[in-house]
Amino acid sequence: MPSKCVGILTSGGDAPGMNAAIRAVTRAAIYNGMRVKGIYRGYKGMITDEIEEFKTQNVSNIIQRGGTILKTARCAEFKTPEGRKQAYDKLMEHGIDSLVVIGGDGSLTGARIFADEYNMPIVGLPGTIDNDLWGTDITIGYDTALNTIMECVDKIRDTATSHERLFFIEVMGREAGFLALNGAIASGAEAAIIPEISLEKDQLAEMIETGFRKSKNSSIVLVAESPVTGGAMGVAERVKKEYPQFDVRVSILGHLQRGGSPSAQDRILATRMGVAAVDALLDGQRNVMIGIQNDQIVNVPFSKAIKKNKPINEGLLNALRISSI
Repeated sequence: MPSKCVGILTSGGDAPGMNAAIRAVTRAAIYNGMRVKGIYRGYKGMITDEIEEFKTQNVSNIIQRGGTILKTARCAEFKTPEGRKQAYDKLMEHGIDSLVVIGGDGSLTGARIFADEYNMPIVGLPGTIDNDLWGTDITIGYDTALNTIMECVDKIRDTATSHERLFFIEVMGREAGFLALNGAIASGAEAAIIPEISLEKDQLAEMIETGFRKSKNSSIVLVAESPVTGGAMGVAERVKKEYPQFDVRVSILGHLQRGGSPSAQDRILATRMGVAAVDALLDGQRNVMIGIQNDQIVNVPFSKAIKKNKPINEGLLNALRISSI
């Protein structure tokens, strides 16, 4: 039976474009004769009953805003069967018979567990700057974060060049190196240290021993924040000990990468995915994430999106190596 009332929530780290997705889901649902309920503060709001009816005007003038109007929060209670039962009871009180969850792998993991326990149709949208969900070429927020990194590195390069320094710049991404690798290519950095390949070889030693900086008066290296890489501070400390000839500095971009008005690409992606999420519910889909592959919308089972590791494109590594000579 088609859904009559859909609940929307955002969960996990905020990502630029989440508001565009909320807007698209709300308007697509209303267009198709469904009621819409906005759930504030993610899974926590399901338990604490922070649920509000959404009309078209609730999502007016938000496509250009960063963050999420629905807020986001951690919720330890939702990780327990008792907490999920409370959440389900609240949804029933509001007549919500399906959910659209916008977030990363942790958020979709929670959605999958909840859907299995209560047989509720749930569709996920990949909202994360990390771009680490399998089954989609790109996630909502990734393009904006990448542009923010590029702009920050451009500014840091001015100082690096003026003082002839080696800068290690730490970017987000958790266990994924997509931001570091593509950020390095986009900003003309000399190298990227990412978790996907650091176990295979000593990236730092290889970089320096192959003549790193031999013809340059400054250098910039992007480092993924992962514990596997040691982060920018860990790499810099090692360089200071092993290669004291370098004048080393560290810059950690941190939450700068999550903020800001979403790029055109993120607004378009979020809108397409939001409309596709409602289409999926109308088609009787459940336990799927909306992805995009070769510019085509696809439905990816939660089990694959969450559990499979998204591979790094080896061609990008090669392009960075060649272009940074």
